[in-house]
Amino acid sequence: MSEPRFFALIIGTEILNRRRTDKHFDFVTKALAEKGHKLTGSFIIEDDPALIVQTITFIASQKNAVLFSFGGIGSTPDDHTRQCAAIALRDGTLHLHEEAKEIIVNKLGEKAYPYSVRMAELPEGATLLENSVNQMPAFALDERYYFMPGFPEMSHPMVEKILTQLIPNKKAYYRHTLTAHCKENIFIQLMESMPKGVEFSSLPKLHSTGWKVTISVASEDEVLAKESFDKYIHLLESRNIIYALNDGE
Repeated sequence: MSEPRFFALIIGTEILNRRRTDKHFDFVTKALAEKGHKLTGSFIIEDDPALIVQTITFIASQKNAVLFSFGGIGSTPDDHTRQCAAIALRDGTLHLHEEAKEIIVNKLGEKAYPYSVRMAELPEGATLLENSVNQMPAFALDERYYFMPGFPEMSHPMVEKILTQLIPNKKAYYRHTLTAHCKENIFIQLMESMPKGVEFSSLPKLHSTGWKVTISVASEDEVLAKESFDKYIHLLESRNIIYALNDGE
């Protein structure tokens, strides 16, 4: 795959009604940052089968998408993700995955029946993801769509292992940041002229002493990042605007 674009899908009505607090978004963004990558999109949705199918379908339509999906792969009636993944990414049918069944039965014995063994019913071509906590396997499709439990203690080690495989070496990314005592509109023309391959952003904030704006410029090209950032400094100095460099941000 070319440059991957990462998406997180967090499934759980209990998060939206605040009976539980989401821990996946913060974890995934930090885990990706350690590899020099970032999320392209993140979705928190309720346990609604149609919505789950639509969201997976949308993410899969994005170029070079890699999906980390959390929640809904258990055996209770509100666990829809296995079926939804089959509808969105396959022919809609679930198949008994013999290896998954063996793991579940070896772990639970007769207690695997009649419900827990349902977790071995997976979309065609699914590969298993090891669960080091309770051995109940998660699954992946096409080595780019990863469906994991909603429990962070189970799914987060899976994400770390997946990222080690997908991104064995950290991508270098060079970022420069400053905060200026002005409004962001003075930078608009400069922003419009930023070359391809440069990521930039402006974050304005109104303080009691007036407007301040934080400018961030980044690129995989170290020279291009510095040259682009220096243009903002030149503009500020030409107008005698006070600014401070934010090293390490």
